[in-house]
Amino acid sequence: MLRVIEYAQRTDTGRQRPANEDSFVARSPLFAVADGMGGAQAGEVASRMAVEVLHEGLGGAGTDGTVAERLRDQVVEANHRIHERAQSDSRNAGMGTTLTAAFVDVRRLVVVHVGDSRLYRVRDGVLERLTRDHSLVEELVRQGRLTPEEAAEHPQRSIITRALGPESEVAVDSEVLRVEDGDLFMVCSDGLTAMLSDQRISDLL
Repeated sequence: MLRVIEYAQRTDTGRQRPANEDSFVARSPLFAVADGMGGAQAGEVASRMAVEVLHEGLGGAGTDGTVAERLRDQVVEANHRIHERAQSDSRNAGMGTTLTAAFVDVRRLVVVHVGDSRLYRVRDGVLERLTRDHSLVEELVRQGRLTPEEAAEHPQRSIITRALGPESEVAVDSEVLRVEDGDLFMVCSDGLTAMLSDQRISDLL
């Protein structure tokens, strides 16, 4: 049985926006972050709904397969609820959110991911990004049209290609990862990664 020895959480509004639209849950065995988008308080509403729906559907989760299925199903359900709220309430029109979550189960980490929030792992002193951003610049990098260095400075680097809420259906990336003793994981929004390079994050961790 894998034990989570220590965990911490931190959120900060930062200097670029007047409000923080991130929501998160850090309650072992579930760790997740959602980064909302939309006018007024709509982004905060969307991100809060995402983590609440995700958390509420995991009571009594059992085997790895069951956890993976439940996580994926809850992300789909969160997308449905956020989309319905955006369609029915003009105050929340256009709202959406990213969602990246990790569930610690036995000696595995079950991961679900939509958007450009990220999951990192430090193993044997080496930082590795475990999720792929659903963003315009990430697609351009994958196509060989941008280098990672160019993507980091691109004026459209904040445009995401997948989120919960904008569409009635959403594709969810999911993966089950083997965990080793001493692994360190971090789930974060682009509020961190837009300000710090992976190298700087590695130095700090």
